[in-house]
Amino acid sequence: MRSWLIRKETGPLAGASNMAVDEHLFRTLPDEPRTVVRFYQWARPTASLGYGQDAVKVIDRDFCRAHGVDVVRRVTGGKVVLHHREVTYSVSSSDVETFGSTVAGSYKLISLGLMRGLARMGLHPLLAGAPPASYARGTMPCFSHPARDEVEIDGRKIIGSAQKRVGTKFLQHGSIPLLADEGLLRSVSRGGDIPEKIKMISLSEALGRPVDFVWAAEHLVAGLVEFFGVDFAPLVWTNADGAAVERLSEEKYAAESWTWRGEASA
Repeated sequence: MRSWLIRKETGPLAGASNMAVDEHLFRTLPDEPRTVVRFYQWARPTASLGYGQDAVKVIDRDFCRAHGVDVVRRVTGGKVVLHHREVTYSVSSSDVETFGSTVAGSYKLISLGLMRGLARMGLHPLLAGAPPASYARGTMPCFSHPARDEVEIDGRKIIGSAQKRVGTKFLQHGSIPLLADEGLLRSVSRGGDIPEKIKMISLSEALGRPVDFVWAAEHLVAGLVEFFGVDFAPLVWTNADGAAVERLSEEKYAAESWTWRGEASA
């Protein structure tokens, strides 16, 4: 049985720290096959921007400032995500034999592995087909509509993901709501094309009962083990790793020049 590594957090982290940990895991992947998985939480509600998004067009910064919502920019693409009461995952890997060498192929495999975890919870997830052109071209938030090979239940998105790939190495992370907060998502988001009905569903709504982070993460881990035929060993985290993450958090992800890119509303 192949072994993957899992990075276990001791508690929720600030948005800049979460993004720094994910990027550090990606940066430090060796050339030989390695896969590291995280399941994590956020210390405060946080809106994350896709790498190429224009922050002014998609985030209401005044609302976020007034209501204690942090804003970070991801290294992955995609659309705005509100990270709040959710399970967030990341997969960093240099294992071409398992995941292949394309974004689409690895993206679909990770979705299938996470779907196995949802099935263990008693749910019946499906891979989504192509989204409408208005979603692909517009500025609406990530959870407005399922995208191709994302995970849906009854036509509503339950997992939204994004990936960055450089050569044979990639970082993919995504959001799995425990509780949906459509009102806060609408307030955080700026843009005239947000649909009247956002096609998202949370684990608690899908299961018809409250779901906590630990229970959900355990089932998702078990689903990955079952689907990929792997076991998990704890990632050894050194003082040097911690220092590198702290520098990356402070110098990049907490910096206005990265998040807002000097845009007029900054």
